[in-house]
Amino acid sequence: MTVVIVGAGPAGLTAALELQAAGKTDVVVLEADSLVGGISRTVDHNGNRIDIGGHRFFSKSDWVMQWWAALLPVESGTACAGLNLQYKGQSRDTLPDHTKSPSDDVDEVMLLRSRLSRIYYNRQFFDYPLKLNFDSLRKLGALKTVVFGFSYVAARLKPIQPERSLEDFLINRFGAKLYRQFFKEYTEKVWGVPCNEISAAWGAQRIKSLSVTKALLHAARQMLGLGGDRAEQTSLIESFLYPKYGPGQMWEVAARRFVENGGRLIMEARVTEIEIEHGMARSVTYVKGGREIAVQASHVISTMPVRDLVFASSSAWPEHVVSIARDLAYRDFITVGLLYPRAALPRPLDDNWIYVQEPGVKVGRVQVFNNWSPFMVASPDTVWLGLEFFCRETDELWHMDDHELIALAQREMLDIGLVSVRQTLDSVVIRVPKAYPGYFGAAYDRFDELRGALDSIENLFLVGRNGMHRYNNQDHSMLTAREAARQIAHGEVDKSKIWAINIDDEYHEEKAA
Repeated sequence: MTVVIVGAGPAGLTAALELQAAGKTDVVVLEADSLVGGISRTVDHNGNRIDIGGHRFFSKSDWVMQWWAALLPVESGTACAGLNLQYKGQSRDTLPDHTKSPSDDVDEVMLLRSRLSRIYYNRQFFDYPLKLNFDSLRKLGALKTVVFGFSYVAARLKPIQPERSLEDFLINRFGAKLYRQFFKEYTEKVWGVPCNEISAAWGAQRIKSLSVTKALLHAARQMLGLGGDRAEQTSLIESFLYPKYGPGQMWEVAARRFVENGGRLIMEARVTEIEIEHGMARSVTYVKGGREIAVQASHVISTMPVRDLVFASSSAWPEHVVSIARDLAYRDFITVGLLYPRAALPRPLDDNWIYVQEPGVKVGRVQVFNNWSPFMVASPDTVWLGLEFFCRETDELWHMDDHELIALAQREMLDIGLVSVRQTLDSVVIRVPKAYPGYFGAAYDRFDELRGALDSIENLFLVGRNGMHRYNNQDHSMLTAREAARQIAHGEVDKSKIWAINIDDEYHEEKAA
C-alpha cells in the first residue's frame, strides 16, 4: 500500500524524504502545479526570478537548518558563526541518508545574505520590525515620540484582557498610537477585514513575543556592541541563508532526491476525491491529462487547503463539517514583477522587503529581488521588483487583466516616489490563490470542530500552512511534516503533537542559551 502525499511544497517534500529515510519505499507525491515548492517556489521570467512572498532560510530548529544545508550546502568560504551547518566540500559520510550524494555543481549552494526590511511611510523609511533607534525617533519627531511613548506605557500598565482580537494583541505590545501609525492600515490591507475581527491567534503565530521593549533592548545591544546581530526574536534576525537561485531551488533539489531514491512525483495532478470509509482514508483520485486515476492509500498526508480537502471527501462528513469548511476564509495574493534600469531609482533600495504604508495605493509590499540574491536577476544593470497585492478571488483586483495590473503597479510605484519613470523594461503577473488562511469569521471560530472531525480519520495527517489552516512559516511546515512522517514510520497516531508545533512562543522564537 502507498503513502500518498498531496502537495509538493516544503511540507509535502519534507514528509516524502523523511518517509524514505525511515525505510518507506512506496511513496507518491501528487502536485497540482507544474512547479514544486508551493508558495515557496521560484518563478523564472525571462531570466529574472520571482520569490513568491519572500522566504528567508533561518530557523530556531537546528534540525531544519541541518536539513536545508544537507541539500544545498552553504557556499564555500562563507562564515556562519553560531550555525551548525554542512558546508560545500564536507565529507559526504556526515550527511543525512536522503542526501548522501549532493551535487558538486557550484550553483547548488546557499548564500549568506543580509536582511533589511523597512516601512515606507510619508516618503520616509522606518526600520521593520520597529527598532525605535535614534533615526526612527528623529523621523517621528519629538511630539509623536512623546505621545507614542505615553501610549505604550499606558498599554503596558493596563493591557486589554482578555486578548480577543489582533487589534488587542497589537495594542498590548505597541500601544494604541504606534499600532494605528504602523500596523493597522497595512494589516487590514493584507487581510481585507478590520483588525478587531481577526483572531489574536494570528499575532501569536506571526508576531510572537516581539514588543517595543525587546526592540529597544535589541537596539541597545547593537549600539553597545553586545552582539545585536544574534537577536533572540526570529523577526529580528539580521542575516539569513538563501538558495542561490531562490527558494524553489531547495525544493527542486528535494524533489530530485525523492525521485532518485525511488519515489513517484506526479506533476499537474489535481486531487479531486479522497475516499474515506469506516474512519480510514482508502484512496486518492487525481486528474491528469483529462484522465482520472485512483491510488490506494495506506496513509494520506495532506497539504492541500482544508476547504478543498473536505470538498474532495464531502460524502464522509456531516453537513455541519462541510459547512465550516465551505465558509473558511482565505486571502489571495498577486505579485507583479517590474524590471527597471538602475537609473530609474531616485535612491538605492537595499531592502529585501518594503512595507508600503502610503495612503491611497493598493500595493502592500515591495520585494527587491536583487537583494535576496544577485543571481535572481539576469542583468546587474537592472532592478527587479515584486509588487505584492492582497485580495480575494471574488475581488475586482483579482479579475483585472494582466495589462491593467501592470499599469496599476507602474503607476503606484511612480506615485509613491520609489521610481522616477513609469515605463518598465519587462513585467509579469503571478496570481496565487489561497496564499494565506484567514484567521477570522464564524467558520474560523468553529475550526476546532472541523479539526476534530479530520483528526478522527486515523491514517489522514494534516501538515503545512494550508493543510492545517495555520500561519506556519516554511520551517514550521517542515516540522509538522517530519512529525507526521515519524508517526507513520513508527505506527503511531498522536496528532496533538503535530498541532503543538508553532504554538509555544518561547521554544520557537527564542533559542535556548
